[in-house]
Amino acid sequence: MSEHEEPAGGISRREFSILGAAALGGLSHLGAPRQTSPSPNPTPTPDTGQRARVGFVLGHEQFRTPALVSFAERADRAGFTHVWASDHSHPWQDNEGHAMFPWITLALVGDHTSRVTYGTGVTCPLYRHHPSQVAQAFASLGILTPGRVFLGVGTGEALNEQATTGSYGRYPERHDRLIDAITLIRKLWTGERTTYKGDYYRTDQFKLYDVPDKPVPIYVAASGPKSAYLAGRYGDGWVAQTKDIANPQLHAEFSRGARAAGRDPDAMPKLVETWVVAGDQAQAEYAANQWRFTPGGFGDLLYQPNPVTIQQIAEKRWPLSEVYKSWPRGTDPEVHIKALQKIVDVGGIPMVHSGQADQARVIDFYGREVLPHVHR
Repeated sequence: MSEHEEPAGGISRREFSILGAAALGGLSHLGAPRQTSPSPNPTPTPDTGQRARVGFVLGHEQFRTPALVSFAERADRAGFTHVWASDHSHPWQDNEGHAMFPWITLALVGDHTSRVTYGTGVTCPLYRHHPSQVAQAFASLGILTPGRVFLGVGTGEALNEQATTGSYGRYPERHDRLIDAITLIRKLWTGERTTYKGDYYRTDQFKLYDVPDKPVPIYVAASGPKSAYLAGRYGDGWVAQTKDIANPQLHAEFSRGARAAGRDPDAMPKLVETWVVAGDQAQAEYAANQWRFTPGGFGDLLYQPNPVTIQQIAEKRWPLSEVYKSWPRGTDPEVHIKALQKIVDVGGIPMVHSGQADQARVIDFYGREVLPHVHR
């Protein structure tokens, strides 16, 4: 999920075999493309013009790792250019039901795909994950699949940070922690032995012995002006919601931060989460029930550590129709094409997120009917 500022069951045999691949040699080819069978719905020849980059969201809150890996494989074959995995210890709502460890998922995604760029949307390197641990994990992924990994970062939610560590500061503290964390991660990616004394994080003669030839890009989640400036100033790109990418103030702050760092803001990637339903009313209601908290812009829910409480509050505040009213819905390709094209036209990379139970249907529909018609 994107960054938020304060207002101004048992495992199956198949699952075990997939997860075991990582631990027992499933990454032995170190980044060479895995041979995959043809998609049941192969991507057609695109229209004339340069196809836009479009990604797909892997929801750890709603599915287990084996399913998410299969979705990534399918998205890779269907023509999606990016996938991101949410990085949570809890689901947002109790009824979503899942929260496996995403860095294992990412290793498997890299192993089972050949083209997509992948990363987190987003990791909080402030409390439960120390920045040095994050630096090591993503340096390793960058070696396994060179040029295909990004690290999405943000200031997190109580749902994950307070629940697991008992600590979760107010936004000003988290803002400063994130700058400190990004600074340390970049120092460690030089491969030099580092004694770091920041305001929040320290290392003592720590060295990453394995770093990729080219550092992994860091994309910063931002939904408020201070975070947008931080994303431009300290990040390599921006992770946003659909409403944020169209906000002139956020664009201005992101650009101001980027220029302060000597960067061209127009050239920096902007990954934009966009909710969709490729189906009927029943599927829209199912997805909305799974993600019922989303209309509120988080607000006070940001400080709730328990997904049971978040679900209860969301069910009282928002009817299902309020949740899905702004989502592109149905099986008319033009509805979905227009929604994605609007994001592309303002410089974003749409990241398609569907709460439907049948993710394969969404991926295949987009690969066949939508992606070939969205152009830069």
